[in-house]
Amino acid sequence: MLKSYECVLIFTPVLTAEEVEKVVGDYQELIKSQGGEIVHTDFWGLKTLAYPIKKKTTGFYLILEYSAPATSIAKLEVYYKRDERILRFLTVQLDKFAVEYNEKKRKGLIGKGIKNKPVSAESARASKAATVADDLIIIDELQNTEED
Repeated sequence: MLKSYECVLIFTPVLTAEEVEKVVGDYQELIKSQGGEIVHTDFWGLKTLAYPIKKKTTGFYLILEYSAPATSIAKLEVYYKRDERILRFLTVQLDKFAVEYNEKKRKGLIGKGIKNKPVSAESARASKAATVADDLIIIDELQNTEED
């Protein structure tokens, strides 16, 4: 049975972006060869680390979301530990709620990239009228305080 996992990898900044993409492709193939499937890959690029790791202050961040057999995770982590190009990694098993959350986030329903719901013409006019009325009240109050 395949379980869902999310893995954050931090690669050394010595690599170029093309080399990082090649390494990521190699790890994706490794996951597939272990009987897994890649659900989503999110490459964040070069970011500053919160604290130095192996005397490096920056690193390439990658988040891999995949489904794989539970037995393959230990093998993958051995590869991560042996690879000098990886500064740090963290693999977590996702429960059904985390999988659902990630799916909604990819669709733009959650997070900073929230897609606005379509607004009907009537509600838009009502909102605009309320804003104009509020502005008029504030202007009247300002004029009354200036007259005093």
